[in-house]
Amino acid sequence: MAFRRAGAMGADAVELDVRRTRDGDLVVHHDPHLADGRAIVAVGRADLPDYLPGLNDALDACGAMWVNVEIKNDPDEPDFDATDGIAAVVAEVLNGRRSPDRFLVSSFRRETIDAFRRTAPEIATAFLTAAPNLPSDIALLDDLRAAGHRAIHPWYGLVTADFVAASHERGIAVNVWTCDDPDTMRTLAAWGVDGICTNVPDVALEVLGRA
Repeated sequence: MAFRRAGAMGADAVELDVRRTRDGDLVVHHDPHLADGRAIVAVGRADLPDYLPGLNDALDACGAMWVNVEIKNDPDEPDFDATDGIAAVVAEVLNGRRSPDRFLVSSFRRETIDAFRRTAPEIATAFLTAAPNLPSDIALLDDLRAAGHRAIHPWYGLVTADFVAASHERGIAVNVWTCDDPDTMRTLAAWGVDGICTNVPDVALEVLGRA
């Protein structure tokens, strides 16, 4: 599994995406559909491909690494849940592992991470965003801090040194996605970002001098 490979390469953390099946199980998959076109939410767990791991299996594969669990709950996708009930289901799984400091839960849907925080306030939460006005949206940082969220996860191309500084002044960590370019990684590190989500952890470790 890719998560075990990441750990063997020396990665500090893993980011994974969680969705629900028709029968309410949690599985790890980025896209809402399988390769054959079926929506995951319309398929029972027993009928999914064997390569698709359940959340607990994926967490086991991550070993001792820190894990960013992204809850997928997009209004434009077939598994959208307007009640944000998936937040409580994910919270139950993570709370059951009794290691809250090992997890950070994120979502592009603000209501989803707000719901998760109400259910499991001891687990850190982060807001994912690709909003074009992000670098100047200081009010968002103040709002996230007031709501008790601990991090913001912007697309790396939106980040500026001033935005990182403003976030840190408010106690908000900045973890960017998804940067695979070594020179850009160096710039982001110089600005003080707290984490870089990448498809090439070996490159990132070399850039950061930790290979």
